Amino acid sequence: MNRIPRTLALGLLLGCAGLYGCAGHQASEQALQRANTDFQKVKGDTNVLRSAPRDVIRAGELLARAERLSSYIGSSEDVTHYAYLSSRYSAIAAEHSRLLLNQEKLARLELERQRLQLALREAKLAGAQKQGQWAEDQVVSLSTQQSERGLVMTLGDMLFDTGRAELKSSANRTVLKVVQFLQYNPKRVVRIEGYTDGTGDSRENLQLSRDRAQAVADVLSDLGIDDERIQVEGYGDQFPVSANTSERGRAQNRRVEIVFSDDKGVLSAPR
Repeated sequence: MNRIPRTLALGLLLGCAGLYGCAGHQASEQALQRANTDFQKVKGDTNVLRSAPRDVIRAGELLARAERLSSYIGSSEDVTHYAYLSSRYSAIAAEHSRLLLNQEKLARLELERQRLQLALREAKLAGAQKQGQWAEDQVVSLSTQQSERGLVMTLGDMLFDTGRAELKSSANRTVLKVVQFLQYNPKRVVRIEGYTDGTGDSRENLQLSRDRAQAVADVLSDLGIDDERIQVEGYGDQFPVSANTSERGRAQNRRVEIVFSDDKGVLSAPR
């Protein structure tokens, strides 16, 4: 049996060791180069430096250690190991930066959303205030007068048929303006007062005056005004505003008056 000479075997072993050493050295150099590239990338990124400074410092320390081992007596395995750790810390720093930037972006978006919501609420409030002022102007313009009883709107006899309590359709626009005014002024309450002229039976006049006041109250209620905000009174032929000696005077006495409270809900006492 042929035997490999001892010198030849020793040479083969040394050759293999040399090849392994070259391969290990090449791998460590590649790891070191990759770690250096990774570190330079995060080191030059101000966002990463701001969000993950400790990770960047740790990556630099590990890279420096790998470089020292590569320059002196360190093994290829040690160089590769510390270069790998340096790369991992660089990657961690970059990931921390990415997460922080996303959080900051979300925070900015949330702040912008809140700002827009606030602007929308302010716009709605301004619109409501304008609408409320418009409704108040409309109420004031409809034969309304300021007296010791407060703000008083007068609905004339023409809104009712003779001797009847049902509101004509022509009254809808007027009553709707009252509803809008009350909607924009939720603390205000009203007292609806019915009156007749001096002709006819007093008891029947009293009942008619109450029925007409109640008819107006029913429309307000049907359009969403809470019943607790509405009072109803009938005074018949009491408290005339003109003499009952002429048709014009009697027409003025046949009326429904809406008495408004102040903006705090304080209503004058009934007559």
